[in-house]
Amino acid sequence: MTDLLKLTTHGSVAQITIANPPANVWTLESLNGLRDLVNQLNADPAIRALVLTGEGPKFFSAGADLKVFAEGGKAAGVDMAYAFGQAFETLAAFKGVSIAAINGYAMGGGLEVALACDIRIAEAHAQMALPEGAVGLLPCAGGTQWLAHAVGEGWAKRMILCGERINAETALRIGLVEEVVETGKALETALALAANVQKQSPDSVVACKSLIHAARAPSQKALPVERELFIKLFDAPNQAEGVNAFVQKRKPEWQ
Repeated sequence: MTDLLKLTTHGSVAQITIANPPANVWTLESLNGLRDLVNQLNADPAIRALVLTGEGPKFFSAGADLKVFAEGGKAAGVDMAYAFGQAFETLAAFKGVSIAAINGYAMGGGLEVALACDIRIAEAHAQMALPEGAVGLLPCAGGTQWLAHAVGEGWAKRMILCGERINAETALRIGLVEEVVETGKALETALALAANVQKQSPDSVVACKSLIHAARAPSQKALPVERELFIKLFDAPNQAEGVNAFVQKRKPEWQ
């Protein structure tokens, strides 16, 4: 598969660790690897639940490496957008219960992969944001749809349109995460919750999850549009200005 993701199993629970230090950013290799790993787990009848976490004490995942867009332009944007979509939508459709153990910063695609999971558990020091607008981009991996579904339109607009970063306490209050635990305890808590899935009928889990996701029907239709609008941003000058300003550590000059 890929060295950027580590797969371990705990009985019926699979654990995937994002292992791309220091910030656990997503690459084409790791996105394709996540897609393939989830498909592999779907084919394993022994696996009933999945826990996703980040390696190290500071980052769950900081999302995409913006240097990829600065150097590769629109072609890189197209490749990454479709890889993000395939990976995270495959995760969202995982046959069992998926739990994000958010052990630190979850930014951009890092928060979107957590949103693709069924349940989110955050450590007290975690910070969450969808800051793509600050670099001339947009969340293209389900962020505009799944965030609004989780927290409502108002908070989704605060985080996406105003670039508001929230802490774990706020995330719990608005419904972005289901539980907040002390630092260092997210993985342990997530694994314990995931182990409970073994008590449930696998057929019932599949059926109930599909029914719960049916409430997302309008969002599912908008996911391809989300990617198309992300790619279209590369045709305007503000995208290049935003990404280059971030890489060069300066303020962007918007047109």
